[in-house]
Order: sequence, then C-alpha cells, then structure tokens
Amino acid sequence: MRNPLPALARVLGTRPWVMRRSGVIVRADRVLHRVFRGRISLVGLAGLPSVHLTTLGRRSGAPRGTNLLSLPDGDGYVVVGSNWGRRRDPGWTFNLRAHPDATVTVAGREIPVRARELHDAEYRRMWRRLLAYWPGYGMERQTAGRDLPIFVLTPVN
Repeated sequence: MRNPLPALARVLGTRPWVMRRSGVIVRADRVLHRVFRGRISLVGLAGLPSVHLTTLGRRSGAPRGTNLLSLPDGDGYVVVGSNWGRRRDPGWTFNLRAHPDATVTVAGREIPVRARELHDAEYRRMWRRLLAYWPGYGMERQTAGRDLPIFVLTPVN
C-alpha cells in the first residue's frame, strides 16, 4: 500500500490557512530536528524529502539553520525561497548569495554543498518541475507577489 501522506501534504500545501500557521509549523519542525538530531522533520513525516540547510550569516558569519522541503536532483537538492508566501525572500537566500558554501543535513547525515541560484531559462524549466512536485509554490508565489528564488545545492568533495 502506498503512503497517502505525500498526496495529503501536497493538497494541504495549497491551502492558505496552512501558510497562516507557518510559525507553529516552523517551531515544531525545529524541535523535531533538534530532538531527533536531524533524522526526523515534519516534511519527512509527511513522506516528502527535506533538508536542514545550514548557511553562514551574511553579516554575522554565524551558522544559521533552517528546515526546507527539497526536490532531489541527481546527487543534489533543489530548494525554493518561498518564505511561506511572504513578500520578502527568506534570510537563508541572502546568506547563500553572500556565502554559497553551506551544509545540508539529510537523514542525520551532514553533506557540504555549494549553492547556485537559477535564472532565466534554467529557472523557468525548474519552476515547471517544482510546480508539478509541490503545487503550493504557485500559491506562495502569487501571495508573495514576487518570483521565488530557486537554488540548486550540489555536494562538494
């Protein structure tokens, strides 16, 4: 029997009331990540791939972590700066633009990555893939009134 949770999560992800609960969702996800040392997240419980992205603060240089839905892409990961439909890009996007070397934690394993922001035709192609993968991005883009930044995180040796 197939896991029904990914389909349910994709439906819920297109509901505005879910975006309004983002603060509670983010806090709960942080607690899960901390308690289970990166092996469990809300997105993971829903049967969807996620990463814990750790960037360096663009001003402070201090490590900053956030849990994100991700689209597996070969040996890398694609993440979107949707910021739950807010008008401003999330802080981690500014950090990656300033310091593209970062770390993702996947299933408790830390992986060094280098970020590359997509633009133009490459952005449009990936955007179509992302909408098929997570339809909620369309609602978040419309609510935010901005293009959502897309980053490919590629493991570095």
